[in-house]
Amino acid sequence: MTSSSSVPRLVIAAPSSGSGKTTVATGLMAAFASRGLAVSPHKVGPDYIDPGYHALATGRVGRNLDAYLCGPELVGPLFAHGASGCDLAVVEGVMGMYDGAAGEGELASTAHVAKLLRAPVVLVVDASSQSRSVAALVHGFASWDPEVRVGGVILNKVASDRHEALLREALDAAGVPVLGVLRRAPQVDTPSRHLGLVPVAERRAAAVDAVAAMGAQVVAGCDLEGLFALARSAGALSCAAWDAAEVLDSSPPPPLPVPSLGAAPPGPRFGPEGASSSNAGRADGVGPRPEVSGRTRGADPQREAKVRVAVAGGAAFTFSYAEHTELLTAAGAEVVVFDPLRDEELPGGTRGLVIGGGFPEVYAAELSANEPLRKAVGALAESGAPFAAECAGLLYLCRELDGLPMCGVLDASARMSERLTLGYRDAVALSDSVLAVAGTRMRGHEFHRTVVEPGSGAAPAWGVRAPDRRVEGFVQQGVHASYLHTHWAAEPGVARRFVERCRTS
Repeated sequence: MTSSSSVPRLVIAAPSSGSGKTTVATGLMAAFASRGLAVSPHKVGPDYIDPGYHALATGRVGRNLDAYLCGPELVGPLFAHGASGCDLAVVEGVMGMYDGAAGEGELASTAHVAKLLRAPVVLVVDASSQSRSVAALVHGFASWDPEVRVGGVILNKVASDRHEALLREALDAAGVPVLGVLRRAPQVDTPSRHLGLVPVAERRAAAVDAVAAMGAQVVAGCDLEGLFALARSAGALSCAAWDAAEVLDSSPPPPLPVPSLGAAPPGPRFGPEGASSSNAGRADGVGPRPEVSGRTRGADPQREAKVRVAVAGGAAFTFSYAEHTELLTAAGAEVVVFDPLRDEELPGGTRGLVIGGGFPEVYAAELSANEPLRKAVGALAESGAPFAAECAGLLYLCRELDGLPMCGVLDASARMSERLTLGYRDAVALSDSVLAVAGTRMRGHEFHRTVVEPGSGAAPAWGVRAPDRRVEGFVQQGVHASYLHTHWAAEPGVARRFVERCRTS
């Protein structure tokens, strides 16, 4: 079924990173929300951190729109899903407006997403070191692609009234309206570290104050009526809103019984040396899972109709996409969040574990000190229960992180590195696992400053096809652990397969 989404919307773009997109986008969200509007927050690209600030500003879940991870065809439906019932949607861009997936043209750029959403663009310009030249800059961005509609400019880091007058005069001649002028304001600054902004979960009180300051700055310096009028000029989207239950109904069911992770035939060979995708782990087929010796809280017998999946949260594990939980729930899981920094037990009745990204390297000492939970995680893995671990989850499952004991599920060591690993990846599953059968194509991204040695196990999780060819990650028993972040909306069968494995293992 096709429906039309006419939610007013704006895309907030910039000529480059560091121009103030997050400040302006978050400030606009907070400003409109303070006027009683239901504001839907979105972020172009794979970033997990900015959506946390968006959620603070709006009281709604921040959602990503990534045309590389999910495909261009899902940008509209995912947007319509998040924006359903809202008065306004604000979409924060990524990097410079025309910067997308390397070597893929406009794919996954802010400009690309704006076109897919038929949304007007507001260009945020750092005006701190220019005056009349701003007109040439804005003209270039506004005219580069005639399918991108730059509807106005917000000038950031303006020094004085005289500076503002010079900028406005130049832009009047360029024919691009100025919809806001923001002065330098240290109170809106958000601290950064090795992977960008510090997540909301690690500085909640300070983050609340920063978001409030962003909103106040936007209210004082921007033409909110003009911006809302521009948002209302967005074209209607003729697409059905994404729905987790519906996409699961239309996705191929997993093979039943779910293959024993150790008995499946070898998958495709990969790479110049033909690395085999033969599986490792249990060879005793699928059957009742043995009792776990780790400590758990009591299970609720009234909830046995669903299978309980524990998802790591708290300050150390803040990276997740909202659609993953929605897909798990639609597939029949009861999703329960636990905090590896504080909880000494897994939630009672846990049949599967999802450990996403985050910053375990920042909290290595605290994670290591929580020995009861580390032992419970190890016991659950030993039982053959399904694990889906990405990046931070991979580190947590290693034997050690920066010399401190972790869960010891994987015979690997992790450490911090000076080198930043960042970018999109085109990958293929090399081993049958709780997430996918060998040969499944997936797109993902990496974002870390750590190294795991060895980088893959006897049964690697992925063969990375681009930008460089290599094997990566671990599949053993029910564990799938890898650096690769994926978006399950692109392959909803992943959630169905994981939950079915939880039921049958």
